[in-house]
Amino acid sequence: MKLKPIQSIFPALAFVVALWIFFYLDVEFNLHLYKYGILPRTAEGLKGILFYPLIHGSIEHLFSNTVPLLMLGWCLFYFYREIAFKTFFWIYLMSGVWIWISARESYHIGASGLVYGLVTFLFFSGWFRKEKKVAAISMLVIFLYGGLWWGMLPIKEDISFEGHIWGAFAGLLLAVVFRKQGPQKPIYTWEEDEIDNQIEQPQFPNNKSEEVKVNYTYSEK
Repeated sequence: MKLKPIQSIFPALAFVVALWIFFYLDVEFNLHLYKYGILPRTAEGLKGILFYPLIHGSIEHLFSNTVPLLMLGWCLFYFYREIAFKTFFWIYLMSGVWIWISARESYHIGASGLVYGLVTFLFFSGWFRKEKKVAAISMLVIFLYGGLWWGMLPIKEDISFEGHIWGAFAGLLLAVVFRKQGPQKPIYTWEEDEIDNQIEQPQFPNNKSEEVKVNYTYSEK
């Protein structure tokens, strides 16, 4: 059963609240949590795969991710409830691993990779499924966040464009892998009739006394 609209915001809201708690503790107690980010190709940096989205360098950085995470998270859990948690988990994990393998030697922090992953997942999932409601969400997402693609270019040295790239790639990959799970294009009555009409009818000979063996073959689109 699909979650109600108000219920679908709770998972995203809980995650965002956790981000703000981490940021508050970091600032209040001067914890230097950036050291728990991903430092590529080092043993020390491996722990960042688990923690990097939870850590932000400034309140502007955190706020810029808060609104997209709430909106995109709501879309994910409302329209894709059956696969929402595993989609979020794999975007989180895969983007972190790929950053550790390939990114520049610097600490990589922030939930921007998750934002890019959710954008690409929602956009491509809508088109792969050809279901009107999720396709409409795809268009809304690209309308609101189409400008994010500039963040995948190495324009600013202090921005982890690698995290953006790998987050987006993870979202695309999961849209392909999970394309047959979650909401699908419904089969309407006239489409069912077309399928029924494709049942091959047996041809009986004119001589009704002759014994006939009939095999029914069903061919479906």
